[in-house]
Amino acid sequence: MGEALCRWFPELDRITAPGTVDGGDVCESGEHFFIGLSQRTNKAGAAQLSAWLAKRGFGSSVIDIRGMQGMLHLKTGLSWLGDRRLIAWREVAGHETLRGWEVLDVPKGEEYSANCILVNDAVLVARGFPKTAALLRSLDHDVVELDMSEFRKMDGGLSCLSVRW
Repeated sequence: MGEALCRWFPELDRITAPGTVDGGDVCESGEHFFIGLSQRTNKAGAAQLSAWLAKRGFGSSVIDIRGMQGMLHLKTGLSWLGDRRLIAWREVAGHETLRGWEVLDVPKGEEYSANCILVNDAVLVARGFPKTAALLRSLDHDVVELDMSEFRKMDGGLSCLSVRW
């Protein structure tokens, strides 16, 4: 991937040992990035990524999700919806680093739908979560519901299927 990305990003850097970062633990939110500490992203990796982002004028915050049941990575339970609006699982929504952000709580029982993606003016969300879709529509988001049933069987979400820059 590094070789391919160097064509567009000449200042590409790498996380070095002992640091580790999983892309699913990095939630880009405009000019700010939320970095999740998980089984796949450690403090050393988060610190390296934060420093790299700061050199390029971006802010970052770290959210430790290791004690949050069912959270494979940060984007399992947190997604950016544009401006300063996020949607999140209840456990994540109350985290101190999200103060100053508008955080929508994912309706109870629809936690899987927190892993959604803003693409241009549309929010891609897993089909089968009517309360989440209605909540997003009530806030004037153009919602596109996609069948994720097969990917969900292996803990895959919409962000797992996307590469964006």
